[in-house]
Amino acid sequence: MRFATSLLLSLTYAALAPAQDSRNTVVIDSDTHFAPPVFKTRAEWETRAVHLRKQIQFAAGLLPMPEKHPLNAQVFGRIERKGYTVEKVLLETMPGFYLGGNLYRPLGRIGPFPAIVSPHGHWAYGRLENTNIASIPGRCINLARQGYVVFSYDMVGYDDTIQMPHIATGKREQLWGFGLLGMQLWDSIRAVDFLESLPGVDRIGATGASGGATQILMLQAIDDRIKFSAPVNMISSIYQGGSPCENAPLLRIGTNNMEIAALMAPRPMLMVSTTQDWTKNTPRVEFPAMQAMYRLYDQEVNVQTVQIDAPHNYNRDSREAVYRFFAKTVLGADPKSPDFVEKGFTPEKLGDLLALHNRSLPLNALKYTEIVEQWILNAHNFAPNRELLALALAADWPEKVLDQRYGDRIVLSRAGVGDQVAGEWHDGTKPAALLVDSDNPDPTRASLKITVFQTGSAVASRDRSHPMFLTFNKTDDAERVQDILTALKWLNQDSTKLVCRGKAAIWCTLAASASPKNVQLDAPIPPSFHGTDQDWIDTCFIPSIQRAGGWPAVLKLTAQPPAQR
Repeated sequence: MRFATSLLLSLTYAALAPAQDSRNTVVIDSDTHFAPPVFKTRAEWETRAVHLRKQIQFAAGLLPMPEKHPLNAQVFGRIERKGYTVEKVLLETMPGFYLGGNLYRPLGRIGPFPAIVSPHGHWAYGRLENTNIASIPGRCINLARQGYVVFSYDMVGYDDTIQMPHIATGKREQLWGFGLLGMQLWDSIRAVDFLESLPGVDRIGATGASGGATQILMLQAIDDRIKFSAPVNMISSIYQGGSPCENAPLLRIGTNNMEIAALMAPRPMLMVSTTQDWTKNTPRVEFPAMQAMYRLYDQEVNVQTVQIDAPHNYNRDSREAVYRFFAKTVLGADPKSPDFVEKGFTPEKLGDLLALHNRSLPLNALKYTEIVEQWILNAHNFAPNRELLALALAADWPEKVLDQRYGDRIVLSRAGVGDQVAGEWHDGTKPAALLVDSDNPDPTRASLKITVFQTGSAVASRDRSHPMFLTFNKTDDAERVQDILTALKWLNQDSTKLVCRGKAAIWCTLAASASPKNVQLDAPIPPSFHGTDQDWIDTCFIPSIQRAGGWPAVLKLTAQPPAQR
């Protein structure tokens, strides 16, 4: 009879528990189909928006924001054409790092003028691209003739901006929050600073296509100086971008480009899409989603859309749609006027546009390794901060933890997530202890012993092969920290003794540093772990953990005694 009862209990337990941990079965990537964001109230959205802006900044390595040193702007090589001028520009966006570009200005008009930052996207010739599919000089020339000051500038690794290649960074750089996304977003912020410094500029907007549109989405999300925008062919529910400059670790954990684009609300934004790329569904999916977000501000009129029947592009039809939108919302002009039909243009010769043509970079220009070391050195200036550590861990203190129990066995899961944390409950005096890879040192005390993600006797497979895996998913080590936080929330005690041994002591100490509840740590750290870059890479990989203060910050926030350091 006892065998039959045990078998029945096992079968009942198996029936109650989810078949699989969702983290193994649902691995998010750039091709995942996302549902549009839904928020019932403006207050609900604005609470979410505060977190999203911090997440973007932190993923870019820009939280806290670096010090803004003088741009030492070099503006030279002025050429006058009918209705506009064009000049070469070189900006020192951070000490020893130089951004190249071109400045187009109206000629024969009286300002002040609205200004536009114009990143180019992944076209073969960068900001010099001039084809039927996309012409960066073409849009800059026409916008300048219409009365805008336009700054066209490089993505990292293109044209004049050559101190860092346009490729993914390594694990050490990721520990410090350094990469293409952050460098390009910083360059965009400094591009806005440059335009602000020019006489006769009264407000600033942005437009770009493809990877340039991604830059615009990130910039307008965190910089409210962008007053109007037209991101072209990038706001999508089915594709989030394929370059490392668009996909830093942590950037889109729990979010996507629709939510990020919604951070522009209620400022005017035109969504330009095409029938032949990942924005093909915009009129019936992404645009209604943006309308709903703008409706929270009673400003639905400020978001509009145009779809072009073409391949992935920023072609003449797309450009003219942007001219008309800006004419009405920025210039207060009639968008049907022939003034906003694109006029013929002839881009300058490459030598007349490249800032480094027959010139060298300034003598203080840094090499790639020196740029990385400067970034790391600057990050050491930040004080320990629990919020930064929580962002590095992508830590979630769940509102509700579900449990499935039978006897002493338990499975915990965050509501709406579908993850699993298996455990064993031992009854005794309260408050209960939480055990990870450890036995209960006090058998009289109640305890919950959990098996954290991808540990224990049965380790399920998890597809980590996508090149942008860390943009959308946490590392296994961060998931283990999350499981500990989930268990702490389920216990929901004012103070919990957390008993951990071996490598689990590192996860538990990280969890304690992010927990809003008091934790009493019994977690001797392995003597081989000192919190160096190589320690994190080899033992507990958490992107941006060093940017958040690293092991010294963790120990300070958990008040570990010296013996456990």
